[in-house]
Amino acid sequence: MPTGLVALLDDVSVIARAAAASIDDVSVAAGKAGTKAAGVVIDDAAVTPSYVTGLSPARELPIIWQIARGSLKNKLVLLLPAALLLSEFLPWLIIPILMLGGAFLCYEGAEKVIEKLGGEKHGKTLEDVIEDPVAFEKERISGAIRTDLILSAEIMAIALSEVADETLVTRGAVLALVGIVITVMVYGAVALIVKMDDVGLHLTRRTSRGSQALGRSLLYAMPKVLTLLSVVGTIAMLWVGGGIILHGLHELGLHGPADIAHGIEHWVHDATGALGGVLGWLSYAMISALVGLALGSAIAFILHKVLKIGHGDAAAEAAH
Repeated sequence: MPTGLVALLDDVSVIARAAAASIDDVSVAAGKAGTKAAGVVIDDAAVTPSYVTGLSPARELPIIWQIARGSLKNKLVLLLPAALLLSEFLPWLIIPILMLGGAFLCYEGAEKVIEKLGGEKHGKTLEDVIEDPVAFEKERISGAIRTDLILSAEIMAIALSEVADETLVTRGAVLALVGIVITVMVYGAVALIVKMDDVGLHLTRRTSRGSQALGRSLLYAMPKVLTLLSVVGTIAMLWVGGGIILHGLHELGLHGPADIAHGIEHWVHDATGALGGVLGWLSYAMISALVGLALGSAIAFILHKVLKIGHGDAAAEAAH
């Protein structure tokens, strides 16, 4: 999947050239924006399947469609105008706002980890008895769109950083193009992933033994793949959120945390030879995830133990 996403993002530069052929610098910047955003896009694709895992197969595509519509609204209606206004009048606010979003991702990821480790639950999960499936589905869609808003903000900020010196119209065109193409690719990939079990079932009904064997393999593997993606999605929230915090602190003048993380990344890269690129990136992602988990856990503690936010809902559910 990463290869397909990166390839698609490379195509963004080609489309941008067609849209702004007379401005060569903008097409180059759009290509850089797509490449730099690839990591966040992969995280987005990993996070989203967790919101349909365990739900009725008949509802999977409608839910993904609603999340995709919400994602487009996030990018084109909310983030695009906000990004252009901020870049034009208050560029210094972009980093603090992104850091707030990163902190929210850290909190969401830490909450999932705490719940898996037996901590107090805040809100319904698939392990609970779902008395109102419609309300639960709406809650899951809302949660997915909230998470997408943060990931989309990071994508748009990365794209914006590559065209910050261009005209307002050019910035708007490139951001809109990147937002639309990435949304189509991410949610198309997610839809394909969650429906592969249906493809497997179809193959088992064919006469060819090879097709039947492949179908059985898909039916066996996809539940495990979706469970794995759910775990990866939680980790992705933490490493993207922690990475946003590290980058934001660096941009605001507090270089120590990011320098330490990048120092470890470079040490691993230089010490591991041919696998240095992958292992170096993994080491930085792991450090970012640990930062995200620590920050998210601290936020959860303050909200639930100090300010007592969320305890009322939990008590009401228990009484019910």
